[in-house]
Amino acid sequence: MTGSTSGDRPAWAPPVLDTGRLAAALRSLELTVRGRLDGLRQGNHLGLVPGPGTEPGEARTYQPGDDVRRMDWAVTARMAEPHIRQTEADRELETWVALDLSASLDFGSAACDKRELAIAALAAVTHLTSGGGNRIGTVLDNGSGHVRLPARGGLAHSRAMLKKVAETPRAQAGTRGDLNALLESLRRPPRRRGLAVVISDFVGGLDWQRALRGLSARHSLLAIEVLDPRDIELPDVGTVVLSDPETGKQREVRTTPVLRKDFAAAAAAHREEVAAALRRAGCAHLVLRTESDWIADIVRFVMARKRGWSGGAA
Repeated sequence: MTGSTSGDRPAWAPPVLDTGRLAAALRSLELTVRGRLDGLRQGNHLGLVPGPGTEPGEARTYQPGDDVRRMDWAVTARMAEPHIRQTEADRELETWVALDLSASLDFGSAACDKRELAIAALAAVTHLTSGGGNRIGTVLDNGSGHVRLPARGGLAHSRAMLKKVAETPRAQAGTRGDLNALLESLRRPPRRRGLAVVISDFVGGLDWQRALRGLSARHSLLAIEVLDPRDIELPDVGTVVLSDPETGKQREVRTTPVLRKDFAAAAAAHREEVAAALRRAGCAHLVLRTESDWIADIVRFVMARKRGWSGGAA
């Protein structure tokens, strides 16, 4: 099932990108992102993950939840109280986005499908990392091979990149995505230090963990997990046909209370495994859902990150 049509979508939903009016849809997406996210950028560096960089900044008192790898042991010893060393953002940031467009994202039971939400997330990342000589590039995969869009700066590049992504054909039925290979394509060849963003629904196995940890050795990491309500629970609708879009297999099942409970428990366990794997890699984790105001969710995430990096100050 795909998302609802543009006529009955909530005002906050991403625009429909499969129509003949793609240029207008992308323009609408750009205006939405600009209008609601402009205040979140910190000068010329990223607002989604405040503070990444290599230039040393001031030391401040350690707060619960701070990254212990930033501990300043000299100041800690001198002050007899734990301190961390903040870092100031690099003047020029290079961002690479690994965008999963596999068949499991061509689905949505709420305001949009997951693919449209993933592309909207890319638009937000692009906007929040723009300016000041910053560059952004994308590696995407719809199951038929990787497409690499080189990292460049400027509004013209951003628009052309989003258009190219939106025009990428939907995955063919029965085509399995490979998130591990997609992440490996960001590791080799090594790129200058910067930000690596992964946009996926993280459905399937967790064989991508090693590649993600490898990226964390050189880059700040952000994972954007795109979810639909049907990824988490089954509706109480009697007999339904469940389809695996990445294998093409179908199975008719009756959604009994026991089955719905077991499905919800398995889905919750998988989501927690994904979250734990992202934490172990030192990855910031943003969840966007097809039934939720995605821009508002990004704003809340950014503000929470800013409070964390400022020691809890508003």
